[in-house]
Amino acid sequence: MRPTVNGLHRTGAMTQLAEPLISRRTLLLGTLGLWFGVLVAACTGRNPSALSSPSASASASSSSLATPACVVTPAETEGPYFVDERLNRSDITTDPSNGSAQSGMPLALTFNVARMGTSGCTALSGAQVDVWHCDASGVYSDVSAQSSVGKRFLRGYQVTDAGGVAKFTTIYPGWYSGRAVHIHFKIRTFAGTSKTYEFTSQLFFDDTTTDLVYKNAPYSGRPSRDTRNQTDMVYTSNGNSGAMLLATLTPSGAGYAAAFAIGLNAA
Repeated sequence: MRPTVNGLHRTGAMTQLAEPLISRRTLLLGTLGLWFGVLVAACTGRNPSALSSPSASASASSSSLATPACVVTPAETEGPYFVDERLNRSDITTDPSNGSAQSGMPLALTFNVARMGTSGCTALSGAQVDVWHCDASGVYSDVSAQSSVGKRFLRGYQVTDAGGVAKFTTIYPGWYSGRAVHIHFKIRTFAGTSKTYEFTSQLFFDDTTTDLVYKNAPYSGRPSRDTRNQTDMVYTSNGNSGAMLLATLTPSGAGYAAAFAIGLNAA
């Protein structure tokens, strides 16, 4: 069954990658109501190219992105389930411990990462992008409280290529009590083995689209979720910051493609 998208929000950083974005504004960023002293700007993307091999350091491409207008977007809490597994892989649907694959609606996730400068956003190559999220039943891997220690499904990282692009193959996230549907991500740059920059946030999904997805197995076998975006403690914090972190979703094959463009005020 080919999914359809109804009522997608197109706000802030989550507009189509080809669209120009609004001018930046200053925000204080935080964790669960406190703002980090870090500025992050979502930038328009360029056509993705093939991923390069991992690099130990990040550098800016010599050419600016197609439309170098930037908009500041909020960081969000890391949450309790980040594990630095150091799994360099684009397909995070499998569990390396036993080769099993997670069931769920396919999701092709693309990040377009850029560095914010005085003349706009420039593609940031060599940045490490980590992604982690729960499975269709709401369980995170490698978490003792969820009896999943040793499992490493739905976790991994990619290093941005010369165009600032990192791609992942995953599934549409499930839900767990008290939280809206979301994906965690962390972007880090390194000089050799020393970390030089870190930014952490979360992606959210349009509730109407989630309603459509959850009509399908394996999601449909669970009770109705108890938290939507407008009642989520992270989405509604810091002046409803989650509205600026909505993934841009389009139907793709048997699932969806999600795009997210972000620029970093990294030195």
